[in-house]
Amino acid sequence: MKLLLLLFSALKFGKLLPAVLTMAISVGVYAMMFGWWYAVGFVALIFIHEMGHYIAARRRGLNVGLPTFIPFVGAWVELKDLPHDAETEAYVGIAGPLLGTVAALGCFYLARNTGSAMLLALAYAGFFINLFNLIPLAPFDGGRVTAAISPRLWLIGAPLLVALFFYSPSPLLILMAVLALPNVMKAWRGLKQPEEQAYYAVSIETRVSYAAVYLGLAAFLAIMCEQLHAELPRSH
Repeated sequence: MKLLLLLFSALKFGKLLPAVLTMAISVGVYAMMFGWWYAVGFVALIFIHEMGHYIAARRRGLNVGLPTFIPFVGAWVELKDLPHDAETEAYVGIAGPLLGTVAALGCFYLARNTGSAMLLALAYAGFFINLFNLIPLAPFDGGRVTAAISPRLWLIGAPLLVALFFYSPSPLLILMAVLALPNVMKAWRGLKQPEEQAYYAVSIETRVSYAAVYLGLAAFLAIMCEQLHAELPRSH
């Protein structure tokens, strides 16, 4: 019995190890640039965002792995079972920004109560990360949510991604553009295959509900980012 318990514990630890190890590496990398406390808070915000996806996937009965982190790229949870329809994909997609926004709000209110510039910076980072993830183009979370509203919205996400690249060139944006290209082509040609039409078949009520949540969350995050950007202390 003891041997079985040890084996079970080792198995559980083996599943946790990649998440813990990549999380620790990310904290170490960010700490070299921004200091330990900010690094821990920043990675914690990303972790909470990803756990939103994890919890939502589990609630829908999907087999999902714990988050894996890559410094300067972010993190992701591996869906070992793919969603069966666009509504499920949207449900899992919106959960990350929603929970991530709650975490950023926690930093915001703590910053207001303590006067901490670091917490204010973390709040801004949290709001910005979640807003960035709402770009309406897969593989961003926004692309997964807008899939349940209308896949044609991906055609709006493509020029947004291009504009972001010209505003702030980044290899990450190039990677995202490459990953997004198949979905942009799908949106351009329309859903012609029967299996595609079945996957994206969503009721009007569901489309309206996700559109309201998506637009409301995006507007709130944009307002908070604008407000905090003006409040952050400037280095001279």
